[in-house]
Amino acid sequence: MPILSIIIWLTILGGFAVLFAGEERCRGVSLFVAVLAFLASLRLYFGFDSGTADMQFVQQVPWLPAFDINYSLGIDGIALPLIMLTTFINIIVVISAWRVIEDNLPLYLAAFQIMTGLMVGVFAATDAILFYIFFEATLLPMFLIIGLWGGPRRVYATIKFFLYTFLGSVFMLVALIYLHHGSGSFAIADFHQMPLTSGAQTLIFFAFFIAFAVKIPMWPVHTWLPDAHVEAPTAGSAVLAAIMLKMGGYGFLRFSMPIVPDASMQLSWLMILLSLIAVVYIGFVALAQSDMKKLIAYSSISHMGFVTLGMFIMFGIMSDAEPESVGIAQMGLEGAMVQMISHGFISAAMFLCVGVIYDRMHTRQIADYGGVVNTMPVFAAFMVFFAMANAGLPGTSGFVGEFMVILASFKASFWFAFLAATTLILGAAYTLWMVKRVLFGEVANENVAALTDVDNRETIMLALLAAMVLFFGLWPQPMVDVMHATIENLVQHVTTSKL
Repeated sequence: MPILSIIIWLTILGGFAVLFAGEERCRGVSLFVAVLAFLASLRLYFGFDSGTADMQFVQQVPWLPAFDINYSLGIDGIALPLIMLTTFINIIVVISAWRVIEDNLPLYLAAFQIMTGLMVGVFAATDAILFYIFFEATLLPMFLIIGLWGGPRRVYATIKFFLYTFLGSVFMLVALIYLHHGSGSFAIADFHQMPLTSGAQTLIFFAFFIAFAVKIPMWPVHTWLPDAHVEAPTAGSAVLAAIMLKMGGYGFLRFSMPIVPDASMQLSWLMILLSLIAVVYIGFVALAQSDMKKLIAYSSISHMGFVTLGMFIMFGIMSDAEPESVGIAQMGLEGAMVQMISHGFISAAMFLCVGVIYDRMHTRQIADYGGVVNTMPVFAAFMVFFAMANAGLPGTSGFVGEFMVILASFKASFWFAFLAATTLILGAAYTLWMVKRVLFGEVANENVAALTDVDNRETIMLALLAAMVLFFGLWPQPMVDVMHATIENLVQHVTTSKL
């Protein structure tokens, strides 16, 4: 069986194996499946030819030939880093749930394994309907995770999450059917080459926009995310922030920009405006939060604004006839990709840090803490490190993507770059405000005084994430090299008019 199918079905079928493994063995089986999937994704990395933009590890099997639908998989330099991030976070999730979840642990771990396989399918699908099926199917495990193991308002948060994301995807399905009607195929590559009028491009752009903007989420369709994060269990928040939000960014790169390049260029001002609102306004909203998970949730929305800014700023750059414009536009797109991967590690780490102290205190309110460093020094060191990375400290992965996007933004407009750069100030403000109130000062109360530091399981979980944040902060080249040829090809394709 080809390697991509192995990763997808190993985790999906492994999830069902976990479900029937029983309370005693489900942890070991789940960890075994997660590690195997990550090792298989390493096989993708070491077998990947970074010198070409062509799809690799391709598999195509007729599935529903009467409807021109194929089971078609393949990856390029955009999909590969996201698949590796997905399988890595899956290991962290299993470790995080090892002792924390007591109610129906096999179902909990099974839901995450199945969801991992479905998310890998999203990034690997080269048939539009297969992509849509994987894209929608990821809602079901997350629906269960929030609905069964979430907080007091989990039903409200679950229904809101499902309705927002499901209804947004309906417009995408209509666009895919229209594109099939014109091209006679559901292959995404055929959609890329299909000629389209200006009016058709605009309608298709907005159909994709509704689906992917909700998923990222962009302002003003972001309101489901803080509710989902607050009510989700810790691992659910980690996967939601680290992986599921990236499916929206991936959708813009795989569908919107190459399929409707002229509409993407004409409406790039809207995308840039909404991105800057997310970066600046949502940063101020984060400052006002008293719940740690809600603060980090708004921080995620602000940071994902950098992703869409890096993607669509290229159109402002390419309007300039200077030869170096292509290279700068490419840097903006690569910055957006680096930001997505970096945010995956950092956001997961931040939510898991909150989970560590929530498991001990059963409160997420910042006012209930203070002086945690006195009783949990090792944990405090990890949390300060991840907070610095979240604020974009040089030397961490959080700085690299933001720096690349800001540099590219300068080429388009000084004011774009200036507004984008405010996230470095706002990010430091709300993150350090939280760290100061939670970790430092005198011990706030007897509950904080009774806290115990991180155990071996929690140390391993946080150390793995810290290693990734530091590694890609000091040496992002392995990640950038993989995506370089694909991004270069995407820039050339997107800047070629279909009119």
